[in-house]
Amino acid sequence: MRYFLICLLLATPLHAQGCPEAPDHSVALAELVEAVRAAKNEMHAAPLNAQMWELWTDAPDETAQEILNRGMRKRGSYDLLGARADFDRLVEYCPEYAEGYNQRAFINFLRNDYQPAIEDLSRALDLSPTHTGALTGRALSYYALGRMREARADLEVALGLNPWLPERHMLADPALKGAQKPEGDDL
Repeated sequence: MRYFLICLLLATPLHAQGCPEAPDHSVALAELVEAVRAAKNEMHAAPLNAQMWELWTDAPDETAQEILNRGMRKRGSYDLLGARADFDRLVEYCPEYAEGYNQRAFINFLRNDYQPAIEDLSRALDLSPTHTGALTGRALSYYALGRMREARADLEVALGLNPWLPERHMLADPALKGAQKPEGDDL
């Protein structure tokens, strides 16, 4: 009987096993956004940014956390295909968990596969609108595709949430300077 239950559990797709809702860190994230906006410099902002990442990478349950951690370890050792497989599994298991999409997008970005990265980052932002990592990732993906107006728009939103992001220096890039939305342009 025990063997049968184990086989059934392994044969059942992860999403059918039921991923719980991701922890609601919205209040803590809002407080961190306010604190990072008020930070005096990048040095004071860095630990706040690290705390944001701790919240974003707090998976809904132990199974999701293990998949996320394993994928991040694989990415760290440049096993991009293995990491992509783990993040595919995480997204399948927890389709409402933003970080699964964000991490899969990062793999696609590293592989220069920018359009799928943008799609995953857009989904991550639907689920977690103040995720500055997803915003800057999408800005970088748009930039790589030459979509400068969209890149600048995402970058400005991200910097409005955290003015100390390393990507802030991109605004000095002449390609992005010229991508400002003209006044009166409502498109």
